[in-house]
Amino acid sequence: MKNIRNMISLILVIVFAVFVSNYDESTQAAAAISQNTVSISGESFGIKMHTQGVLVISAAAVQTENGEKNPAGDLGLRAGDVITHIGGKEVKSCAAVSEAIEASGGKELIITLRRGNEEKSVALTPVLCSSSGTYKAGLWIRDSSAGIGTVTFYDKSGNFGALGHGVTDADTQTLLPLRNGEAVQSEIIGFSQAKKGVAGELYGVLTNQKIGSITKNTEGGVYGKTDSPQGNLAYIPVAQPKEIKSGKATLLTTIDEKGVQEFEVNIQFINMLSTGYKDMIVKVTDKKLLEKTGGILQGMRGSPIVQNGKFVGALTHVFLNRPDLGYAVFGYKMVNLAKQ
Repeated sequence: MKNIRNMISLILVIVFAVFVSNYDESTQAAAAISQNTVSISGESFGIKMHTQGVLVISAAAVQTENGEKNPAGDLGLRAGDVITHIGGKEVKSCAAVSEAIEASGGKELIITLRRGNEEKSVALTPVLCSSSGTYKAGLWIRDSSAGIGTVTFYDKSGNFGALGHGVTDADTQTLLPLRNGEAVQSEIIGFSQAKKGVAGELYGVLTNQKIGSITKNTEGGVYGKTDSPQGNLAYIPVAQPKEIKSGKATLLTTIDEKGVQEFEVNIQFINMLSTGYKDMIVKVTDKKLLEKTGGILQGMRGSPIVQNGKFVGALTHVFLNRPDLGYAVFGYKMVNLAKQ
């Protein structure tokens, strides 16, 4: 009898231990999910960005009394260089660069610039332009950018992620060095349909209604902070790559005044070994979307993709000769970038 009681006690101890172990694992799993959930969006938004320094677009010749001169080109300044200082003074705008060059009186200026990860200083001597009567260096420069895209998600810390790729200069394809920026609401007013060999594009108007501040411009998307998330307030788990399957999924995006809509897509390829941001190939299969837009449009980049109730990724780039196909970035990568 005593042996039976001891055996029953042992069984109860084992059952309790298993219960506690399972409870701890379930609690930890639930906690992990709650910490890695996002509110997906799909809303169109406007981007206003100012660069950290001034981006060089090109160097051109200046007409002088002694013929054409190219001070910037002769120094080797090239597209993608970022001018940060002139004469030791920080410059934040094209106007500041132009004013410094015009005020030089033709005297040498020390230009500090950033080329990739390298910083260097060069001595630039402006020349007198015969047509304008002002001193010039032959520089074409840019200090800001604006456009529309799609907000991908908001998290519980007030972070948002968008685009799934960085904002680059249209002429140099250089990732714009961010000084500051704003995300604002936009209104879609139309689009050009996507066709084979011709990229379609959403047309929108930027409003003054602020969504948040843009704090990061990275190869894997644009990120910032907001005090009032505009997306779907239902938070869903973020999928890990091993949870994503080839097959049907749902795309959330904005293509007209109706706002965010759901469309059917098919995940055709998943690159588990991807080290960049072209992690999946997605095909638009929704007949309504194909008939209306012809496929993926510029401006839809950043549109979130959901599969089995989880956030799996976002559209990034369209295949020019196959507008029904596009690349997508893994959602967990964007979420991680937003937290960094």
